[in-house]
Amino acid sequence: MSEGIITREKLEETEEKFLAPYAMKSRYTRGRKYEEPEHPYRSVYQRDRDRIIHSTAYRRLEYKTQVFVNLEGDYYRTRLTHTSEVAQIARTIAKTLGLNEELTEAIALAHDIGHTPFGHSGEDVLNELMKEEGGFEHNFQSLRVLDVLEEKYPGFPGLNLSWETKEGIIKHTSHYDSPDCRDYAPHLSPTLEAQVVNIADEIAYNSHDVDDGITSGILSIEGLKNTKIWGEMEKVLDNGNFESLPMDMKKYNLTRALINTQITGLIENTVKNLKRHEIDSVEKVREAGVLLVDYDEKMKEIHRDLKAYLYKNFYKHYKVIRMEYKANKIMRDLFNIYHQRGDVKDKRGVSTSILPPEASKRLGKDTLKRVICDYMASMTDRFILEEYKKLFDPYEKV
Repeated sequence: MSEGIITREKLEETEEKFLAPYAMKSRYTRGRKYEEPEHPYRSVYQRDRDRIIHSTAYRRLEYKTQVFVNLEGDYYRTRLTHTSEVAQIARTIAKTLGLNEELTEAIALAHDIGHTPFGHSGEDVLNELMKEEGGFEHNFQSLRVLDVLEEKYPGFPGLNLSWETKEGIIKHTSHYDSPDCRDYAPHLSPTLEAQVVNIADEIAYNSHDVDDGITSGILSIEGLKNTKIWGEMEKVLDNGNFESLPMDMKKYNLTRALINTQITGLIENTVKNLKRHEIDSVEKVREAGVLLVDYDEKMKEIHRDLKAYLYKNFYKHYKVIRMEYKANKIMRDLFNIYHQRGDVKDKRGVSTSILPPEASKRLGKDTLKRVICDYMASMTDRFILEEYKKLFDPYEKV
């Protein structure tokens, strides 16, 4: 073997030498549920990242909603573009703090893989329809997709990801998420890499919702000037030229300033937190009892103000509410017809299920409602709209 080849062992040695003492290093992984031989050239978290990127569920994120339904326009963010932005922001923060970028990236790429079509509206509907069977929560669904539903390997179900990547997925927390992580040391804090993804997610969706809101005409730059974060953004905006820029450049520089302001404040306060709590190992991270990757109180207040502004002026705008209404009706109508005709047989015992074979094959392993839930959660916006037309428009081909 050539001296110049960088083997997995060399990668692990490099991590030991260059990563911070509180970074999660590959050689200390708790491993995978199903034992596999190590790869000669890739670390455990590199393999996790690659498996996630090649999954069917990851590709479907291209046509899943953030705020605007995919068909509203090609410019608006989808789950895939959002995921790419989260991964980019998270890797920037992780590199600056001396953390494991590959673990960070793997968690970031997987964090939204369990999302339904139609964004949080779709999740809310499925949660209500599944309340008798434990509800629906997209972090749990992400783990279910990657641990059970993806079929890529003959020796085991799912992708057989490492314990740390799965822990980062299930412990993903935000305003919308309240995950059940009972199998992943719920009494311990997640790795710093997972904590970075939590905040990177928030930074990404705050910033791109401002961008998409301005593009849609629902938000305005003048309105944004009334938020508390504007004063911080002005420190990095070139105000001498900003007002004279064309709108596309204004939006880009605005988004850039918004992201930069949040990342800078986050890194500075996180470094203070690590020193304050005397963090010098992964064990101390886990036992800290608080999230160490976080903003100071001033930035938290600025964020609350920005979220309140977006909630009032964007998320509750009548155009967004109309999209939510359509999403609610489509999800409910499809779920109900699948439930009525999902597990029926004729007099000869032959199945006459309305569900396609890729969904109905799990009947017996899971309840009918769970099978329907898995199937609908996997749909893209475009697919669910086509499915709705096939089942409820008599002139549409099935």
